[in-house]
Amino acid sequence: MPHIFYKPVSRREFLRTTVSAGVAFVALGCATNLTSRKQEPAGRWAFLADTHIAADPKDNVRRLYPHQNLQKAVSDIMVDLPDGVVIAGDLARLEGKSGDYESLKGLLVPLAEKKPIFMALGNHDDRSNFLKAFTQLSGQKQSVPDKHVTVVSGGPVRVVLLDSLLYVNKTPGLLGKAQRAWLQEYLAKSDGTPTILCFHHTMRDRDGDLLDVPRLFELIKPIRKVKAIVYGHSHEFGYSELEGIHLINVPAAAYSFDDKVPVGWVEASLTAKGGRFVLHAVAGNVGADKTVKNLAWRA
Repeated sequence: MPHIFYKPVSRREFLRTTVSAGVAFVALGCATNLTSRKQEPAGRWAFLADTHIAADPKDNVRRLYPHQNLQKAVSDIMVDLPDGVVIAGDLARLEGKSGDYESLKGLLVPLAEKKPIFMALGNHDDRSNFLKAFTQLSGQKQSVPDKHVTVVSGGPVRVVLLDSLLYVNKTPGLLGKAQRAWLQEYLAKSDGTPTILCFHHTMRDRDGDLLDVPRLFELIKPIRKVKAIVYGHSHEFGYSELEGIHLINVPAAAYSFDDKVPVGWVEASLTAKGGRFVLHAVAGNVGADKTVKNLAWRA
């Protein structure tokens, strides 16, 4: 088997005054660090989220089958391999059972034999079961108590995968004080490489979103090398911006809750100046397939 890898302010007030609304629809691995291809100036990534793999391959939601859709995504990615693959949480179906992760591992093997895969955890994951299933993870594992945090360095950007899992099979997420303290120290000590944060939860003002959004943005707003956040959770697809930081909500790879929303993954070509993001729709609203968004990083 290949390697698998503070100024007090109310949350509602903070989000109401600072969030620029996004428009919807608009590790496994063979290496620790990524290296850009010789003939490509941009690091190329495949971003996925919400694979929701169950032990039963026939499991489905609204006749959308997570096993089949992940197989399609893996096949698409392998046509033109990126430098690395990131899955932004909710790897398992509901409760992060051991059988779910064994099924996920099997589905990812063809890709894992070629490229490193890095995974964050979401609210439908079980941290203990995940770590038992994926014993040889790619990336630079960080020492944060009770959290699965990974840094991926190489190429024109750095990706920091954070852990927003709070309770298994309960919707809200939390980075927490210890993880935020680690992030602050890490960003202060690391070099000026453009940095993308990746975690599972959305940053809206709902009870099921990331609960410490204001504290996170209070921390990263003045750190100009933080350029974007990639996340999932909503089973939607869109781009927005907060404090000059791009928020990239990648679609679910498993299923959507609305026929108007695509199911799939996002191909990202990243440079020190910005990124080109291409939607690859494998199910749901496939009319959005190959939608392109170009983003420039804040200075």
